[in-house]
Amino acid sequence: MLASLPITGLYASILALFLIALAFNIIRLRFKYQVGLGDGGEQELIKAIRIHGNFTEYMPIALILLASYELNGGEALYLHILGIILVTSRILHAMGLSKTMGTSLPRQIGILATFVALIVLAILNIIKFLS
Repeated sequence: MLASLPITGLYASILALFLIALAFNIIRLRFKYQVGLGDGGEQELIKAIRIHGNFTEYMPIALILLASYELNGGEALYLHILGIILVTSRILHAMGLSKTMGTSLPRQIGILATFVALIVLAILNIIKFLS
């Protein structure tokens, strides 16, 4: 049987492009502040590194869960809704954290939406396993 993940592939690709954009932002700031390693104590660079780090902490498991759900016959509509939530939540999180190191509404919505998507995907995968 040939496995196919077109929906996960779509959202993984969108998220990969966003990841590259976040990495380019770090590179840009490293040139701007002449920092080769670490953050040089520059707040703008510290924020950019954390935005990228937070993205890389959450997206691998999210994509694994999305792919698992798709491979196990998950509903296309749910896959798209959850994929859109993941993309939107990461954009909101990045926007919120780039504005302030403190709390912000976009940052809070971004991380909460990420958690919701992870929880829903985990539950959907468990249900698929049990049924």
